[in-house]
Amino acid sequence: MEIYAILQVIWWLLLGVLLIGLAVMVGMDMGVGAILRYVGRTDLERRVALNIIGPHWDGNQVWFILGGGAIFAAFPLIYATAFSGFYVVMLLLLWTMIMRPLGFEYRSKIANPAWRNVWDWVFLVSGAVPMIVFGAAFGNLFHGVPFHFEWNLTSFYTGSFLGLLNPFAIMTGVLALALAVMMGALTVMNGAEGAMYQRARGLVQFAAIAAIVLFATGGAWVHMLPGYHIVSGPGAGVPQTPLQQVVAMVPGAWQANFAARPLLWLVPLLGFAGMLGALLAARARRSHLGWWLGALAWIGVIGTAGVSLFPFMLPSSSNPSVSLTLWNSSSSQLTLLWMLGFALVFVPLILWYTSWAFWVMRGKVSAEKIAENEHAY
Repeated sequence: MEIYAILQVIWWLLLGVLLIGLAVMVGMDMGVGAILRYVGRTDLERRVALNIIGPHWDGNQVWFILGGGAIFAAFPLIYATAFSGFYVVMLLLLWTMIMRPLGFEYRSKIANPAWRNVWDWVFLVSGAVPMIVFGAAFGNLFHGVPFHFEWNLTSFYTGSFLGLLNPFAIMTGVLALALAVMMGALTVMNGAEGAMYQRARGLVQFAAIAAIVLFATGGAWVHMLPGYHIVSGPGAGVPQTPLQQVVAMVPGAWQANFAARPLLWLVPLLGFAGMLGALLAARARRSHLGWWLGALAWIGVIGTAGVSLFPFMLPSSSNPSVSLTLWNSSSSQLTLLWMLGFALVFVPLILWYTSWAFWVMRGKVSAEKIAENEHAY
C-alpha cells in the first residue's frame, strides 16, 4: 500500500481514538451533570457529585479540542462541510458547553436555594444535550447528510435543523446519553458513599440495560437502511476530490465490511460485552471495574459505527457521488506525516497526565469536608 494511503488509515484510526476519548472522558462528566438532580437530593449531595468530577472536568475538555483540531487539520474538507452545514447544531452545542463551566464557577457562590436550583437545571441540560447531539451526529451519517458540491468544491447544505432530528438519529442520540449516564453514575459510585452510592448503583443498571436494548435496536435498524457503495473512483492513496467518484446506494451496504471480514463482528460484541460487564460490575459493587468496562462499551459502539461506515466519513444524501470518504477528504501526505509526528508525542503525554491526575486525586469525596470547605464547588 502507498505511504499516503497508510497515513490516511492511521489518521482515520487516530480520529476514532480521539472520539472515543471524548466520549469516555467528556461523556463521563456530562453524565454526572445529567444525573445530578437524581443522585443528589440535597444541596450538599449535589455538591459532592460536582466535586467528584471537579478536579478533572476542565482537563477532560482537551479531548473535545483534540477531536475538532484533528478534523480541521487531517480532514479539512469534512471540517468545512460539516461545520458550515451543521451551523445551528454547532451553536446549540457551543452555548450548552459555555453554560456548563459557568455552573461550576458560580453555582455555590451564593447560598440561595433558587439560585442553586437554576444552575442544577443548567447542569442537566448542558450534560444531556451535548451527548444527544454527539450520538445523533453518528445516526445522521448512516442516513446521509443533505449537501452537494459545485464544480469548484463549494459546498451547499440543503437540509434543515429539524431534518437532522430523524427517528434513527434520535435513537442514537439517546444511546449516547444512556452510555454517558452509565459512565457518570459509575463515577459517582467511585467517589460517593451512602445513599448517593446506592442511587448511582441503580442508575448504572438501568442505563446499561437501556444502552444494550438501544444498541441492538440500532444494529437491526441499520440492517434495513440503504448504505453507500463506491462504484468507481481513483482508488486509495491517490490525491482526489469528491467530484472524481461514482457512489450508489445499495441495500445492506453498511454490513458489507462485516461480510467481507467476519472478524470485525468482534467490534460490536465488544460493545455489548462492555455494557453487560458494567451492569454486572455495578451489581457486584465493583464500580472501578465497571468504569473500565463502560469505556470498553464506548470503544465497541464507536468502533462499530466506524467499521460500518468505512471508508465513508460524511455521506451525501443529496448526491451520493460527492460523498466524502477517507480517500478524498484528507490533507496532503506531508501534512499527515507532520501531524503524526506531533500526535506520537502529545497523545501519550495527554494519556499520562490524565492517568496521573486521576491517580493522585482518587478516593471518596466526604460530605463533611465539602461542607467545611468554602472553596469547594
